[in-house]
Formats: sequence, C-alpha cells, structure tokens
Amino acid sequence: MSVDQSSWEAAVRHLFEDAYPYDATGPRRHEDWVLDVLALMARAVPDPRGWSGLDDPAQAPEGEGVPTYPFAVRPPEYIGQRLREIDRASAENLLLALTDDCCTLSNLKRFTESEEELRAMARTILERYGDQATYHTNVNRPGPVPGTLDFTTSHWGYSPLSDVYSEDCGLIVVSDTEVGMFWNFSDY
Repeated sequence: MSVDQSSWEAAVRHLFEDAYPYDATGPRRHEDWVLDVLALMARAVPDPRGWSGLDDPAQAPEGEGVPTYPFAVRPPEYIGQRLREIDRASAENLLLALTDDCCTLSNLKRFTESEEELRAMARTILERYGDQATYHTNVNRPGPVPGTLDFTTSHWGYSPLSDVYSEDCGLIVVSDTEVGMFWNFSDY
C-alpha cells in the first residue's frame, strides 16, 4: 500500500503541530546515508516528491543566516555514533512520543483521537518509506530486545545533535531513495 501526499502531510501536521518540530525528507544520494542526513540538517535538499514537512526552527530569529540551526555542525562520524537502529514498532512509538516534550507516550493524552487513530497516522508517515526502510534514533530507551525502545520506563536519555536546546530527540527513516528526519526540540 502506498501513501498519498495529502494523507502523509495531514498526518505529519496533525501529530507534530504542537511540538517544536523539524520534519523533512530528502533524497538518498549516498551509500553512507548519514551524509544525506547532514544535507537535511543544513536544509540543502528539497523533498524529492515536493511534499511539505514542518520546520518551526527555521522561523527562529536566532537561526537567521545559519542554515543548520538548531543542529550543531558536526562531521558524519559524530552524527553516526549518536544514532542506533531500532525496529519498525519502536519507530512508530517514537513518532508518537515526539509529538511533545519529554519523548513519552503520555503525550497522546492531549489528542482527541484514540490511540489507534494516532497509531494509524504514525503508520501513514512511515509507509512513505516502504517496508524495507531502516529506522534510527538518538534516543536511548533500550527495550528488552536489542533494537527496541521501551516507553514504559522513566529512565531515558538521548545523544544531542543540537547545542541550542536542552532536549532534542528524533527519528531518521532511511529507504533506498529517501531519508526522512522527524525531530523535536524543547527547553526546560
């Protein structure tokens, strides 16, 4: 099943409109997809399908003239070391946890939709990248099985990619042709 532009954009907009998101997709041009992530962080590539994401940090006055804001400029090795691969179910949960601060599924309480309706939106977002996509995050909430995240624990951490915000958590989705980035920033 493939997702259409209006369904994908509506899911992204609805889930992340109350967060402080950077949600964008770019082309995958390199075997080492971290190079494609760097291009996304620098806002140097357009969405290959022309679909709209969300980019609240681009509107921040402190980011004027800094294309990577609020991401820190780092070499690919730095970025790669901070990301770990997770499974699709964890990626779906992570998308839902990124809807507000603190990277937790308790964020879902603020929505009027049921959890299943919100999960359907997360699946719509992931569907764009196909069944062979891989999922990567800077969030550390290790589950009982390697490559999973556990959102029932109160102990968690992350490896920041920003020098600006006290919290930055995200998901990177890598397919053969596209790299999607779903990030949320917050301060306490």
